[in-house]
Amino acid sequence: MSKLNRRSFLKSTLAATATIAWTAKSWSQVPGANSTLRVAVVGFKGRGESHISGMRSLQQKEKGVKITAMCDVDSKVLAAGVDKLNKTSQDVTGYRDMRAMLEKEKLDIVTIATPNHWHALATIWAVQAGKDVYVEKPVSHNVWEGRQMVNAARKYKKIVQTGTQSRSSFAIKEAVAWVAAGNLGKIKIARGLCYKPRGSIGKVANAQAIPTEIDYDLWCGPAPKDEMRRGKLHYDWHWIWNYGNGDLGNQGIHQMDIARWFLGEMELAPRVFSVGGRVGYVDDGETANTQIVFQDYVKAPLIFEVRGLPDKKGSKAMDKYKGGSVAVIIECEGGNVLVPNYTAATAVDKDGKVIKEWKGAHDHFENFIDAVRSRKHTDLSADILEGHLSSALCHTGNISYRLGKQAEAGAIREQIKADRGAAETYDRMVEHLKANEIDLSQSKLTLGPVLKMDTKTEKFIGNADADKQLTREYRKPFVVPENV
Repeated sequence: MSKLNRRSFLKSTLAATATIAWTAKSWSQVPGANSTLRVAVVGFKGRGESHISGMRSLQQKEKGVKITAMCDVDSKVLAAGVDKLNKTSQDVTGYRDMRAMLEKEKLDIVTIATPNHWHALATIWAVQAGKDVYVEKPVSHNVWEGRQMVNAARKYKKIVQTGTQSRSSFAIKEAVAWVAAGNLGKIKIARGLCYKPRGSIGKVANAQAIPTEIDYDLWCGPAPKDEMRRGKLHYDWHWIWNYGNGDLGNQGIHQMDIARWFLGEMELAPRVFSVGGRVGYVDDGETANTQIVFQDYVKAPLIFEVRGLPDKKGSKAMDKYKGGSVAVIIECEGGNVLVPNYTAATAVDKDGKVIKEWKGAHDHFENFIDAVRSRKHTDLSADILEGHLSSALCHTGNISYRLGKQAEAGAIREQIKADRGAAETYDRMVEHLKANEIDLSQSKLTLGPVLKMDTKTEKFIGNADADKQLTREYRKPFVVPENV
């Protein structure tokens, strides 16, 4: 199938999708120190392009990496991607269905950059077929399947890296250690910010036609195969619950992960609640564009803020808090640490004077390849367990939100005022919405219930409705296995 012209290529991939069932009996080996690692990239219309360029860069550095297969449910994207790489003598084979790819291809590594609802199943299938995996964030669509990914990686002794590249920043790692050593006193609040512009995705009256180049059954995979009730199939799935997790799980997972890193927590928070809403416009999106999530760790609360609206109505600028918009701020007794991006951090004292700075990062893909060579998951910057925990914090916050009820602004504040930092965070959010001319007596926010969790079992205590949202009903045959 390599180096096919476009017409025969599409015919071949369609045939493969229709006739080949994946059986998990594919070729695999334990990579040697000098062997060439064969890589497949699954999903590359968006973030997957970075996977391709990252692996190509390592190939040029003579790290023994080569892309040999590509998979995407969009036949146009797939054909163009294969043609592009084959022009550089890559000799790449294309597939629309990853089951056929796992059955036919001799692979060592699978990288996954599909929509969120595919991350867990694609990872587990690849691991069961003997492959190491690099999977994008959030690693899961819900809490349960994230834990299943960890279980599969450990059972099959596979290397699974999470796409939270800030974990490969030695600058942030040093800042974490510096704070842990007590240089600013105790942490009072670990705060994540996702102040990122998110406009309306529009509103359609009727179900939309699926583009002819898309295999929609494969696109939906584990999720319900519903009519498409949004203007665009691509990207706007982030704001639809069946497929995405809102900006909390889109951009915010990076900052959630860094905030948890500073706290040193390796379990989910024992208590969580959320306040928020989708306000400022009426569209087909379902997730919150304005949200607070309060993860009540014993050491210090992790408070996460999402704002998709500008700093004021009609503006193109976004709010800032203590110097950050898409950032992490570790508020300590003796000052703060600002992490404004994935590769730097700055510590300031109580007066705002800079007292220490850190900069720099390693290549996250290269770290993954090095761990594939060593066969030690402890060599990973972002092992799947880290990815699971940080992704799950996004999910539990969203569960509280989805179980919530609209309430008056004053009543919400009264409910949350006893929690450290919650009322102050909420007050700033209310002022932000007022600056956007939103009347909270008409566009009421949703107050989610306080959910208590058994951190060992990763199940909620005394709330069956919340427990139901820890997983989902999977659409056959795209079922995340209970016994991996």
